[in-house]
Amino acid sequence: MMPRERVLFVDHTGQIGGAELILLDVVQGRNDSSAFLFEQGPLAKALAERGLSVITSRWGLGLSQFRRDSSWLKALPLAGGLAAITVELARVARRHDVVYANSQKAFVLAAVANLFARKPLIWHLHDIISPAHFGALQRRTQVFLANRFAAKVIVPSEAAAAAFIDAGGRRSLIEVVPNGLAVEPVPMSRHELRQRLGLPPGALVGVFSRLAQWKGQHVLIEALARLPNVHGLIVGDALFGEQDYAAELRRQVADLGLGDRVHFLGHRGDVPLLMQAVDVMVHPSIDPEPFGRTLVEAMLARVPVIATDAGAAPDILEHGRAGMLVPPGDARALAEALDAVLTEPAILEPQLAYASRRARAHYSLGRMLESIGLLIRNVRAGAAV
Repeated sequence: MMPRERVLFVDHTGQIGGAELILLDVVQGRNDSSAFLFEQGPLAKALAERGLSVITSRWGLGLSQFRRDSSWLKALPLAGGLAAITVELARVARRHDVVYANSQKAFVLAAVANLFARKPLIWHLHDIISPAHFGALQRRTQVFLANRFAAKVIVPSEAAAAAFIDAGGRRSLIEVVPNGLAVEPVPMSRHELRQRLGLPPGALVGVFSRLAQWKGQHVLIEALARLPNVHGLIVGDALFGEQDYAAELRRQVADLGLGDRVHFLGHRGDVPLLMQAVDVMVHPSIDPEPFGRTLVEAMLARVPVIATDAGAAPDILEHGRAGMLVPPGDARALAEALDAVLTEPAILEPQLAYASRRARAHYSLGRMLESIGLLIRNVRAGAAV
């Protein structure tokens, strides 16, 4: 049965990151719904292709410069634009049954707009609300608005739920819905994939995420400096004002003499193929992550995983049963783990089979969509009572 709720999906960016990939799955089949974006970009096109009516704010230009770890004082020059977006958003929201905010910035403005729109508001929280990611005033603002205006707060993991509650959020608002994926291994050998994709032979490891300091790509580069003859793929771009970090990574590679072994591929649309072409997928975040989409992608593709022991990764990997865990920011430990996996890959076969079964059981796309669809229906029904 096609969803009948008229949902207004709100996102602050026009780019496609991990949270937006989840959004593109959630909106499937919701042809009576709309999307409100703060800026232009490829996300608008992707949402329109899925049948949504897309409204892009006339006032969002420059908002992406305000990063989630910035002080609210830096938003003061943008105050006029923020107010104008809020007015636009309130006007559009009145024509819908439910408002679904897909990011922190989207939720803050949607909550303020809700003073006028009076529609049930869902916040899909894709972040961990902690000092590592947000300033104190931002955390207090987010939690206050959630407690006051949100009908439900969706989080992808128990780690994200605990952080929200620790920050003062009401436990009753939380719905833990793990991100879901549908990835099928391609019927092609790793050697054939590398030839097709133009990748180097020999030992090859990869990290797949946007370029950001807390994502830890620099830790992988340092680890590769300890592993002669091992090549690394860094797949992803700087999306949210993190171009300086991207430049630092390239300088680090040059300074360590790794220019012939570290390959920056930028944003790619063939990540599942690239991931199945590497010998190991690395998840090197130095701060806790709320989920770890690439972890599940690798598990489904039966690719060995090494991740930092923080955030949601220990739960996803079942504390080492479905993949290896190393301390955050420890390049030596990461190098040792990589060496162990690359030296004796056959030993990992039972772990890879278990990881694949676990991913299909707990992190399926169908399970996520069913849970979110039920939540939206319940929120709408509750508002109608």
